[in-house]
Amino acid sequence: MIRLFVDSGSSIEQSEKEKLGVEILPLRILLGDKEYLDGIDLDIDTFYDLLINKKLFPKTSLPPLDEADEKIEAYTTNGDDVIIITISSGISGTYDTINARYSKNPRVHVIDSKSAVGGIRILVNEVNKWRDEGIEVVLQKVYDLIPRIKIFAIPETLTYLHRGGRLSRTECIVGSILQLKPVITFRDGKVHVAEKSIGLPKSKITLLRMLEKFDCDTSYPIVPSYTYDTKNLDDIVRRLDEKYKGVLSEYDNLDPAIACHWGPGAFGLIFVSRKI
Repeated sequence: MIRLFVDSGSSIEQSEKEKLGVEILPLRILLGDKEYLDGIDLDIDTFYDLLINKKLFPKTSLPPLDEADEKIEAYTTNGDDVIIITISSGISGTYDTINARYSKNPRVHVIDSKSAVGGIRILVNEVNKWRDEGIEVVLQKVYDLIPRIKIFAIPETLTYLHRGGRLSRTECIVGSILQLKPVITFRDGKVHVAEKSIGLPKSKITLLRMLEKFDCDTSYPIVPSYTYDTKNLDDIVRRLDEKYKGVLSEYDNLDPAIACHWGPGAFGLIFVSRKI
């Protein structure tokens, strides 16, 4: 049997665990002088209240792994294989820590998603699609899919990405002065500016163009994602070509561990390209 773990950077909720056949490792979130476990004792409404109204800037850290150790030891002793898919190593130390922790257990396979949120959800669906074919087939399918997953998003402000260390100070300052609304992407697992436009309307056009530019594979779902407010995402969805609307998944309101780096008002699309 294949057992599947993801961290909460996947934006998969605790209520979805049984349906998706996953176990979730909650990232830690520090707000003020209090530490929370993402999705366990910090819900999205409380998070935004602390972020927006209390002006607390969050920090994230690795999930506690003691409980996972016991489960993984039991699974592998029983002859099961364990796959752990983590948020990209380019934005978190989770992969490196977990990979080192289980490196001596040949039945534990730690995978760097090179992405986050909806990208990991797509990988989970791929695992579930091929589970019955065995561990080698599943691993190959996942590794083949990883470089094809594309994330494009527009933040309301660059402040959170900068303060969280995901964008340089120069990029933040220049973007603010010029009133740029950049389209942000993941490249080689790290956050980069894909394209820059002046003003939100032009950036929305750029975002929509990415589906054609990267030859979106409509045999996979498109994951529409947002933080806090769906207004801009609603507009994007209204303007999608019908061939894309037919494969949209439900909106993904990003979990606190990811939303804290994007800030409120961000929105984007996550999809699979037909080419790397």
